This record gives sequence, C-alpha cells and structure tokens, in this order.
Amino acid sequence: MIMILLPSFVMAIEKPWDNGKLKISDNSRFLQFENGKPFFWLGETGWLLPQRLDRAEAQYYLQRCAEAGYNMVQIQVVDGTPSYNIYGEMSLVDGYNFENINRKGVYGYWDHLDYIIDKAEEYGIYIGMVCIWGSQVSSGNINAEEAAKYGKFLAERYKNRPNIIWMIGGDLQGSIGTDIWDSLARSIRAIDKDHLMTYHPRGRYTSAKWFADREWMDFHMFQSGHRRYGQRMGNKDYPIPDNTEEDNWMYVDSTWKYKPIKPVVDDEPIYEDIPQGLHSAEEPRWMDYDVRRYAYWAVFAGCFGHTYGHNAIMQFLKPGYPTSYGDPGDVKTWYQALKDPGFNQMKYLKRLMLAFPFFERIPDQSIILDNGTKYDRLIATRGNDYLLVYNYTNREMKIDLSKISGKKKNVWWYNTSNGQLKYIGEYKNEVITYTPEKADKNINDGVLIAIDTKKTYLTKDQKEILTDMYQAKERDLNE
Repeated sequence: MIMILLPSFVMAIEKPWDNGKLKISDNSRFLQFENGKPFFWLGETGWLLPQRLDRAEAQYYLQRCAEAGYNMVQIQVVDGTPSYNIYGEMSLVDGYNFENINRKGVYGYWDHLDYIIDKAEEYGIYIGMVCIWGSQVSSGNINAEEAAKYGKFLAERYKNRPNIIWMIGGDLQGSIGTDIWDSLARSIRAIDKDHLMTYHPRGRYTSAKWFADREWMDFHMFQSGHRRYGQRMGNKDYPIPDNTEEDNWMYVDSTWKYKPIKPVVDDEPIYEDIPQGLHSAEEPRWMDYDVRRYAYWAVFAGCFGHTYGHNAIMQFLKPGYPTSYGDPGDVKTWYQALKDPGFNQMKYLKRLMLAFPFFERIPDQSIILDNGTKYDRLIATRGNDYLLVYNYTNREMKIDLSKISGKKKNVWWYNTSNGQLKYIGEYKNEVITYTPEKADKNINDGVLIAIDTKKTYLTKDQKEILTDMYQAKERDLNE
C-alpha cells in the first residue's frame, strides 16, 4: 500500500491587514500599515451593494474587484430610514432600538451586511462604511441622539472586523446636520479606536472645510464631482471658480491649506459611462480615458490613492430596478460593466505607485517647463531618485531631469490604458524634450518615467509592472 503524506498546512495568501492595522504615515500624507508597509488605496464605488445584490452576486462582484486590483469598496450601509435589501429585510425593525435586531430564524438586513463584509475579507478588500446617506440627515430622518445609538450599534457589531474604514457623511455639506455627524462619529470612536475614519462630502467640496479640527477625523476626502469645464448648471453657491470643474488636482492643495495637514483622496470623481453633469441622458458620457485622467491627476497632485466609479456598477443596474442617470438597466447591467476598460485599468496606477519608494513622494510642478492648461496640463510627482509626469494629450513635453539625483537618467513611457512599459533611452542630467507617439485613437495618455541610472526600480527590458500587495484567489467554478 502506498501512503501519500499531505502537508500539514497550506500557505495562506497574505491579506492587507496581515501587515497590521492601517495608520497615518509620519509625514501625515499617506496611509500605511503598522509594520511600515505602504497602503495605496484603490477604491471601487459600490454604493448600493447591501441593498441590491444577493449573496451569490455579492461574492461575484467582490471577486471581480479583487481580480481587478481594488482593495477597498465603499458602500451605503443604509440609504433610507429604513433601507431594504434584495431579500425584503429592513435595516430598522424597531427604529433606532437595536436590542432585538438579531431575530432567530431570520436572515436579516444586518446578517446580509455581515456576509458582505466577511466575503470582502476573504478577498482582501476593505469596506468603506458610509453609515447613512446625507439625504436622511438633510430630511430630518435622524437626529443627534438617534445617531449616537446607531453609531454605538455599528461600532459594537463591526469593531473586531479587520477590514472596516468608517466614512461619516454621505454626499452632503458638513454644515448641514453638523451635530448629527459629530454624534455619529464620536459614538463610533468611543467604542472602536482601531479603524480609520473620514467624511464623504458633497460634490466640489473637501471634508477639511468643516472637520479639519475634529479629533475623529483621520484623513480627508474631497468629491471633485461629475461636471465638465463650464458646466455650472445654475448653482448660486458655487464653491469653485468657473471653468475649473475638471481640475480635480486643485483640491489637494486647497485641502492642505487647512491645518493640521492630513492625507487626502478624491473619493468621488467622474464615473465611467455616466452623463456629464449627471442629470441629462442626452449629455455625452465620461469615458475610460476620462477616469484615467482624474486618477493620475489626483494621485500625482498628492493623493494617497484614488476611488473609481462606474454608472452601472455603483447603482448595480439590472432590469426591474429603479434607476437614474440615463439608463433603465437593460442597456448595460452592472455585471456587464465589470468588463469596461476603465474598471480594469485602475490597477495600472496602483502598480506604478507601489514600484517606487512610497513615502518620500511629493508633487513637483517645477519638473515641467512650458506647461499647459486644462487637458494640456501636465502633472508631475517625484521621489529623491525618480520622477513621473502624466501627459493626457500626447503633447510635447519639456522635462527637467535635474530635479532628481543622478548624473544620468533612464527614461520609459508607461501606457496607462494597458500597463505596458517602453524604454526610451538614457539621458544626461538636463532638460529633455519628448513627444509621445500618437495612437490610432485620439487619446493615448501615459506617464513619462525617469530614474537615476544607479537605481533598479525598473529594467530596460521590462515590459510591464506587476507589483501588487495582494492577489485574489481564483474561484472554483465547479463549487
């Protein structure tokens, strides 16, 4: 008889929180783990995940997010008072009294949310918990006392999950219901001191405007929003100058004007395949190259990561569901949208940023000579011995290589649509002029990479960057 000896253990795939809890970096501009490893936030917008997907759909969605490189999914914990999920279960069975929320024999609203969070944990994904949508606060459907009860319930239920990030707010100015937001945040923080917390603001605002001095605020968010240049749309209280609507890079500096400085991220830029300005189906749609531009502009300006969104995915469109923003749900479903180019191209940004020393990186526009405006604006970021310049329109670029160390520099071109690297050559420590090759299509945006020749972050024969902290396990399709 032949005996087969099986190994006593199976090597587990490292998950992000295996590196310890998330914390703020020493320079207050990035996120990192307790062991010092950097965390590049690559978020996906899944607002209505708890309400619209069943268990099988939720697992499939989270699996696809992990395969596409996302390490955070932001959701609306509740979008109404009460909210209902796909099983017809309501979030508030007895108002804000949660004593009997777990009912024997009932797969309730919060049981389903537990499942989603647990499944996200399996796939190495953080869940950004927008506790309650801002419309419920502005409509008077919750007060400060109820917010405290709700926050206590949330914190006690999820404080021991490793993959939670608290997102107070919900697409609303912090000046509306400020006492409610403070009550919610402080009731959570009183119980859960281990998870990071932030605030999701209204479009064209930064959370620092209202909460820069709050003890519960760990990092800031801004929402650059969905409007194109000049799309004022009649707003009387417009918080930004006209014709800067697409300049999401400007929110980083405007956030850092508030003290103390904290890390910042564009939590809601334009969504792929959504009408420009949101409210008219007749408007042009934002495309994959638009969401790439927003992502690279924000990160190169100093953001510690980026959040992507898609029109069909964020509201999980499918036939029979009420919808908005130009689609009835039978043109493109959420699961078809998972194949759209923008959704699958964000991983190339994360790989690029993790390929170089992380915490020393700063924005530095002095690298660029003869810069342009709007779409022709180049944007640069650098470390001590590397620099990156994003070019949206393939325009000629003049780059000062003396801004980083080294007498000579190796230079590459990085295609942001497919992650392909092309070695350009070796240059002296000087200003170089480079014009990217034109592609067959109008947009062939990319990044010029220059590295001190003494450094080996990339090799001359390297064709792509494969740095990812976590690789999703493959699902057995015969399970």
